[in-house]
Amino acid sequence: MGIDERDRLSHAVLGAAFEVSNILGHGFLEIVYRRALVAELTRREIHAREEVPFPVFYKGDEVGRYFADIMVEDRMIIELKCTETLSPAHVAQTLNYLKAGRIPIALLISFGKPRIQYQRIILQGA
Repeated sequence: MGIDERDRLSHAVLGAAFEVSNILGHGFLEIVYRRALVAELTRREIHAREEVPFPVFYKGDEVGRYFADIMVEDRMIIELKCTETLSPAHVAQTLNYLKAGRIPIALLISFGKPRIQYQRIILQGA
């Protein structure tokens, strides 16, 4: 996925996230925002799936399974939070999800304040 394509997809997803935030506000559980964001992306004809599983491997052995909150167009992970701030731990967690899923880009989005917070995370070398 080229840089321009990443930018377009990020912009489209963030537009949908802002729409969800404008309508719902803050204070709901993560599952509410996840379902609303998938519904909004679908309305915008952007393919999105919830709880997409990815195995985690250690030296060739599957040692766990991660479930992406939302997978967009089979090439971007959306990790949702409902926290006051996005922490370095959230970024590290999302980066690990990119590695596990071999996906090049993620958006970490928090609906924990009246205006969403977000960070785009790109897997280096992807």
